[in-house]
Amino acid sequence: MQFVDPHLRRHLFGWKSPRLGLHMPIVRYGHWGPAILLFPTAGGDFLEAERMFFIKAIEPALFAGKLQVFSIDSINPYAWTSKLPIPHKARNTALYSGCVEEEVVPYIRNILNNPRARIGAMGASYGSFFAANAFFRRPDLFDTLVGMSGFYDLEAGGELEGFFNNDVYFNNPTSFVPNLPEGETMNLLRHHSQIHLLSSVGQWERPHFTHQFSDVLSRRGIPHNKDIWGHDMPHDWTTWRAQVRHYVGERLGL
Repeated sequence: MQFVDPHLRRHLFGWKSPRLGLHMPIVRYGHWGPAILLFPTAGGDFLEAERMFFIKAIEPALFAGKLQVFSIDSINPYAWTSKLPIPHKARNTALYSGCVEEEVVPYIRNILNNPRARIGAMGASYGSFFAANAFFRRPDLFDTLVGMSGFYDLEAGGELEGFFNNDVYFNNPTSFVPNLPEGETMNLLRHHSQIHLLSSVGQWERPHFTHQFSDVLSRRGIPHNKDIWGHDMPHDWTTWRAQVRHYVGERLGL
């Protein structure tokens, strides 16, 4: 079965991450336009979105050169979906953030031939947590966030069991965003970024996580779009395909 049009530009690459000690595969879809880094769900891999026809949903924009999508593996098999001790999970999450910032983004910037490019971050379910973490940690690297059916607090998600250290704090948006210092970081978030938090009230959805994080952003004066879809939109790829079509087609200006 072909999950994407065979004529779509698709390039596989990867390297051994010195930070993670793991192979970091990456796939690029498209040939031109602004870049979006896509984070998988839960323990998904870099080709998950392709297999779930998520890439197919935005093929017209990819063919038209309106954007290009880069997708990587999740760290979760070595973090929050693993049986490792919680401090190890937190440490691997911190190392993953370093890999994204110091390895993945430079790779994408090199593809774009722009060493200062800010890129988008996108994810659904657990992927939205990692997308938001990347975006809010480094708004100098990321200019757009699209989080679908996500949560933004490891404690609220039941992952920490009371554990807390710097690895958690600096990789848990609900922890560090309230304390971001005024200055260039907040200026970028308030005036030079797009933030879209999507959820629904359909089956298996937990929109209260989106409401809670929206409140965090509002208290810091960070503009954002909170978009809650209907009862007919479950926590599933059918919803996320519809949402990405809508946002790429109408909301992101692509």
